[in-house]
Amino acid sequence: MGLTRQYLRYEPAALFGLVASARAAVAFVALRGERGRYVAVPACEHVFVWDTRKGEKILILKGLKQEVSCLCPSPDGLHLAVGYEDGAIRVFNLLSGESTVTFNGHRAAVTALQYDHLGGRLVSGSKDTEVIVWDVINESGLYRLRGHKDVITQVLFLKEKNLLVTCAKDTLVKWWDLDTQHCFKTLVGHRAEVWGMALLSKEKRLITGSADSELRVWDLTYIQEVQDPDEPDAKKSKGSSLPGAEEKTEEDETLELDEHPEERIVKCSKVGSIMREGRDRVVTLGTDRMGKFLACHGTDAVLEVFSVLSEEEVRKKLEKKMKKVRKKAKQNSEEEPERSVELSLQEEIQRVTNVKASSKIKSFDLILSPKGELKMVLLLQNNVIELYNLDLSAQVPQAIRVSKITIGGHRSDVRTLAFSSDNIAILSAAAESVKIWNRSTLQCIRTMECEYALCSLFIPGDRQVIIGTKTGKLQLYDLASGSLMESLDAHDGAVWSIALSPDQHGFVTGGADKCVKFWEFELVKDESSVQKRLSMKHVRILQLDEDVLCVRYSPNQKLLAVSLLDCTVKVFYVDTLKFFLSLYGHKLPVLCMDICYDGTLIATGSADRNVKIWGLDFGDCHRSLFAHDDSVMYLQFVPKSHLFFTAGKDSKIKQWDADKFEHIQTLEGHHQEVWCLALSPNGDYVVSASHDKSLRLWERTREPLILEEEREMQREAEYEESVAKEEQPVVAGERQGETGLAGKKTIETIKAAERIMEAIELYREEMAKLKEHNAICKAAGKEVPFPVNPILRAYGNITPSAYVLEVFKKVKSSELEESLLVLPFSYVPDLLRLFNEYIQLGSDVELLCRALLFLLKIHFGQITSNQMLVTVIENLKKTTISRVSEARDVLGFNMAGLQFLKREIEAKDEVTFFADATERFEEKKRKRKKKEKMVLAVL
Repeated sequence: MGLTRQYLRYEPAALFGLVASARAAVAFVALRGERGRYVAVPACEHVFVWDTRKGEKILILKGLKQEVSCLCPSPDGLHLAVGYEDGAIRVFNLLSGESTVTFNGHRAAVTALQYDHLGGRLVSGSKDTEVIVWDVINESGLYRLRGHKDVITQVLFLKEKNLLVTCAKDTLVKWWDLDTQHCFKTLVGHRAEVWGMALLSKEKRLITGSADSELRVWDLTYIQEVQDPDEPDAKKSKGSSLPGAEEKTEEDETLELDEHPEERIVKCSKVGSIMREGRDRVVTLGTDRMGKFLACHGTDAVLEVFSVLSEEEVRKKLEKKMKKVRKKAKQNSEEEPERSVELSLQEEIQRVTNVKASSKIKSFDLILSPKGELKMVLLLQNNVIELYNLDLSAQVPQAIRVSKITIGGHRSDVRTLAFSSDNIAILSAAAESVKIWNRSTLQCIRTMECEYALCSLFIPGDRQVIIGTKTGKLQLYDLASGSLMESLDAHDGAVWSIALSPDQHGFVTGGADKCVKFWEFELVKDESSVQKRLSMKHVRILQLDEDVLCVRYSPNQKLLAVSLLDCTVKVFYVDTLKFFLSLYGHKLPVLCMDICYDGTLIATGSADRNVKIWGLDFGDCHRSLFAHDDSVMYLQFVPKSHLFFTAGKDSKIKQWDADKFEHIQTLEGHHQEVWCLALSPNGDYVVSASHDKSLRLWERTREPLILEEEREMQREAEYEESVAKEEQPVVAGERQGETGLAGKKTIETIKAAERIMEAIELYREEMAKLKEHNAICKAAGKEVPFPVNPILRAYGNITPSAYVLEVFKKVKSSELEESLLVLPFSYVPDLLRLFNEYIQLGSDVELLCRALLFLLKIHFGQITSNQMLVTVIENLKKTTISRVSEARDVLGFNMAGLQFLKREIEAKDEVTFFADATERFEEKKRKRKKKEKMVLAVL
C-alpha cells in the first residue's frame, strides 16, 4: 500500500486584539474583596475580567465554541452566570475561573439572565420566547414558562413575593406566580417592543422602556396587603361585581388579560411617564443594586442618569411642600388647605446628569461606592470600555471619566495583516490606526495613527512598514520611533493591493484608478538629519481597462498576475509588461489570489464563493472548488508547499491541498466575517482578523492529520447537531400549556441514558450468571469460584446493583430528568426494584426520590397497570416515607443547631461590642480630665 500524504494540524493558539464584544452586557464583579474595580465583559466565546484601575486583563473565563450573549453576576459576588448563543448557560466560579454548572434548556440564544436575591435560583429568557427557572444549588431545571410570542428582553425576580416579571419584543409585560407556575397578569399598555424594565421603591414601582422616548412608570399594589383577612372574598370584590368583567380606564392605557380574575395578586396602574432626551428606542434600562439610581441609553452615545427618592426623602419633601402651602395660605389669609399635597413623578425621579461617551453605548452597569460616588462602566461599540465617576455631593454633579481601556485592540475592523520576516512581529491595520504586536506575548508594542488602511507590508529588514489606504495614499512608517516618515498620493482611488517584489528591491500596487504602479526603494537625504532615510520612487505604470483588485508577483519575478473588476485575472510579463494569459471562469470578481513557491500554480478566490486552481504555464483551470458559503476574502499559500488557506465571509478559515484538490481542515473560531489572514514566513503560524473585532493566532502542531478521521469527526458533529434539533420527547399526560420541563434533549442526555441502560443490562447478566452459578454449586455440592466481571473489578469488586447506583450518580443533576425521559420503559421495572434496595440502605435518598417521582410521573399508566410492580410500589411507599422523614429530622436538628450557634455568636459579639464601647468611653474621660488639668496648670 502506498504512503498517504501527511498533513499537520493547525490549532488555535490565542485570541487577542479584543477588549470586549458588544453582543452581551458589561457587569461589575466583586473580586479580591473589592466592588467597583473589576468588570466582566463578553469577548467572543470567552469572558474577560478587566481591572479598570490598571487597565489589565486579570481573568479569562474560557468558553467552548459559541459566542457569549448574556452575563449576570450572582448576589454574593462569587459566581457569574454566562448565557451563550446556542442556549446553554454556564455558571463560573470567579475565584477559580472554572465552570461549575452547565444548564441546557433553551433552543436559541440566551437574551436575559437574573438571580433571585439569595442567589439560589436563576431565571433565563431566550430568543426561543421561553423563560426557564433553574435551581442553582441542586444544579437542575425547575420549570419552563411559555406565553411570550417574541424574544424575551428582560426578566426580574421580586424579593418579597415569589413572583417573576418578564418583558419581550411582543410588546407584553407578563407577571408569573412561581408557586403555581402560571401567568396571572399581562400588561398590554405598550405600542411597540418592551426593551427593558426595572423595579424601584422597594418593588412598589415598575419602569418600562420601549421604542419611544417615554419611560412608562407603573404603581404596584399587592392585593394581599390590601385584603381584609376577615373577608375571604375580598379579592373577588376587587375585580368587579360581574363574573369575568374587567375594568378598563383610558388614562391607565392598561388592559389586564387575567386568566383567573378572582386570583389577582398584584394591581398595576400607570402613574405617568418620564421623558428621555433620546428620541430612539431604549437599548438598556437598569438600576444600581440598591435601586437608588436609574439609568438608560438609546442607540446613541448618551447615558441618562436619574436618582430615585427613598420613602423617607419623599416624606421630607412632602412636609416641606406642605409647609410652603400653609405659609402661602396664611399670607393670603386663606383657610388651611384641605387637599393633600402630592409630589409629581418628576420630583420623585429626578434627572441627575447625562454622560456623553466617546462612541455609541452598547451596555452599562452602575454601582454605588461606600464613599457616595456613583461608578458607571460603559461598554462601547468600538471595542472600548470606559469608567466614569459621578460625585453626588457636588452642587451640579458631573460625570468624570477616570479610566478607558483601549490599548488591547482597534476601534474598527482590521482590514489588513502582515508578518515580519523573522516570524515575531504581526502588523494589523484598521480605519484609524496601525498596531504592531509581539507574536509570543501578544502585547501591542506600537500604535500609529493612519488613514483607512486596506493593504500593508513589512519592508525588508522589518524596520519600516508601508500601508495602502482607501484615499489612494501610500504611508511609510518607521517602527523604532512610531512616526510617519512619508506619505505619497499613489493612486486616484483606493489602493486595494500591494505586493513585495521577490528581489526585495521594490513593490507593486494596484488601485481603483485602473492602474498598476511599480515602485522601488531608495535612500534619500533627510532635511532634518545628516543620515539618509528610506523612501519610495515610482518607476513604471501599467494602465488597464478595469479597477485592479489584487496583484501578485511570480516567485521568479517574470510574471505579474492582476485581478480585475471584470471577473478575470490577467497575467503580464514583468520586464516588458506584455500580456501573457487571461484566466476567466469566475462569475463574480476575484477578490484574492496567490502564486505558489515554485510558480507552477495560481489559486484565485472570488465573490462567487469558489476557488479555482490554474496552471501558470498554459492558464488551464485544474479544478474549481466550492470553498465557502459566502465570498472568499483572502487566499494565501503555505510557504514551500502546494497547500493554501482561504478566509471567507462565512466566518471560517479553510486549508486546501492544491495538488489533490482536497479540503484538509477548517479553522472555526471567528463569529463573523473574516476579512484577512497572514501566514508567517516559516508557515508555522496563521493570524486572522474578523468583523467580531478579534485577531486569532493559529499554530501548526506536530500532530498528524488524517483526512478519513477528520471526515468521521465532521459526520459525528453533524449528527450531534441534528440530535439537538430533533423534536423534544413528550411527557405522557402533560398538557402543552404555560409550563413544561426545563431541560432539553441533547447528545449528553442520550449518552447518559445509554450508560444507565448498559449498567442495567450488566446487572441483568450478572444476576442471571449468579443464579446459574448457585445452581451449579448446589448440584456439585461444593463452592465453585465465581468469575468477577472486569468492569465491577475496576470499580473495586462492587456488586452489580452498587454499580448501577454509581452510574446513576454520575449523571449530571441538570440532565437527570431528560435522561430518564429517553430511557425505554423495559428498563424501568428493574430500576424501581433497585431504587427500593438503595432507599432501604439509606444512600442518596434525595437523588433517588427525585428520580423515582419523575419516573412515576412519566410512566404512571404503565406502572399502575403492571401487576408485577404492585408489591414493588407498596414497598417503595413504605421505605421512601420512613427514609424521607428520617432525612427531614436530621435536617431539622442540624438547622436548629446552626441557629443556636448563630445566636450564641451574636450574643458574644454584642458583649464584646459593649465592652469595647465602655473602654473607649473611659479612655475619652481620662483624656478630657488630663486636658482640663493642663489648661488649669497654664492658667
